[in-house]
Amino acid sequence: MSKNSFIVIITAPSGSGKTSIYKRVLDKNRNLKFSVSYTTRKKRTVEMPGKDYFFISREQFEAKRERGEFIEWASVHGDLYGTDRKQVENILNHGNICILDVDVQGALNVMKIFPDAVTIFIQPPSLEELEKRLRKRGTESAEEVRTRLQDAKIELEYKKYFNYIIVNEKLESAIMRLNEIIAHENEKEGKNAANL
Repeated sequence: MSKNSFIVIITAPSGSGKTSIYKRVLDKNRNLKFSVSYTTRKKRTVEMPGKDYFFISREQFEAKRERGEFIEWASVHGDLYGTDRKQVENILNHGNICILDVDVQGALNVMKIFPDAVTIFIQPPSLEELEKRLRKRGTESAEEVRTRLQDAKIELEYKKYFNYIIVNEKLESAIMRLNEIIAHENEKEGKNAANL
């Protein structure tokens, strides 16, 4: 699919369905490569270490951060998340499109470093629907759901800074839209690999 290598930043409030969307797109496009982030948060039962995240201790994370191994890092809901520099370089150097799954704070940081990155904000149809999805997911306590909903209200204020907004009302439609966006951006002339 890819003529050029470039970065696609995907962000969303927690529970918006972002992971379900981009995983389906990744499965069908061999030139799309996912940059696996590092995190200090606990692994969820459905997650696979090294595929969804690299799960490390806070001490290990801070050592990597001190060595400058992250393009960006952020503290989200009390846990640390970071984007690995070498991994992104490797994806781009092999002529692939690099998918970054980062929170809003991380996305804004990456956008400063890579102003030409394609930025996509995925949002739920409503906060009421988001609350239903978070409760149905069952991976957070009632207090954590409340925190995520409060954070979502703030995060939604930043969607205006993104190139594209996808409202995830129906999963199949959102997947199709993400495919269209990446195909469109890939066809644009002058897309070059970001220099790290």
